[in-house]
Amino acid sequence: MNFFDSVLKRPFAAYWATMADKVSRDAVEALAGRLFDGMTIMAGGFGLCGIPEMLIAAIREAGVKDLTVVSNNCGVDDFGLGVLLAGGQIRKMISSYVGENKLFAELYLSGKLELEFNPQGTLAERIRAGGAGIPAFFTKTGVGTLVAEGKEVREFDGELYVMERGLTADLSIVKAWKGDRAGNLVYRLTARNFNPMMATAGKVCIAEVEKIVETGTLDPDHIHTPGIFVDRIVEGVHEKRIEQLTTRKREVA
Repeated sequence: MNFFDSVLKRPFAAYWATMADKVSRDAVEALAGRLFDGMTIMAGGFGLCGIPEMLIAAIREAGVKDLTVVSNNCGVDDFGLGVLLAGGQIRKMISSYVGENKLFAELYLSGKLELEFNPQGTLAERIRAGGAGIPAFFTKTGVGTLVAEGKEVREFDGELYVMERGLTADLSIVKAWKGDRAGNLVYRLTARNFNPMMATAGKVCIAEVEKIVETGTLDPDHIHTPGIFVDRIVEGVHEKRIEQLTTRKREVA
């Protein structure tokens, strides 16, 4: 039976389910054969919201080093990407905010950690551009500041713009709410953040999700990352720490 006969004689979702099962048993298996010293990793998340914490922990256990990590921030001292810093595994960070990690500051100020700062919107667009195959773009953000030092500045319609390069990675690790066995992903609320664009910008993308469902059960209109971008998917329980707990004082009756 050829491909077209197979598709015509049974529902496509059922056929695809037999062809594209990307589920791994755990984070270690999902990362098997994908890690090496000196690699570049993109890690989704904003603060501690929507971070791929299981995959980060597995990278910590694997012991790979000299990593360049592209992420909005670097977790906190004992959680998220902060555990890779504590293990001495990160050589360079490409980030927009690092103010919640004391170890990060110590390593940077002592010259033990390289840092490439980006305005947050610029970082997001560099990742999106990399995923779209766009090598560079021009933006007004950063013109006349330290951000523009060493970069090409060009005039368009009487305004100055600085050139920024697109970003890609050897591996993207992302966190989603739901995913099916073919790797289609749905994110939830603000946990979407950098995850969808990072999923497109890695040579390999591995996703961890809170729940895996059967292929064909997700509403196509609700899918944020199509499975074609995802190589492996793993389900797990997440701690979901609150980075800055702020509560309103209880009113006294």
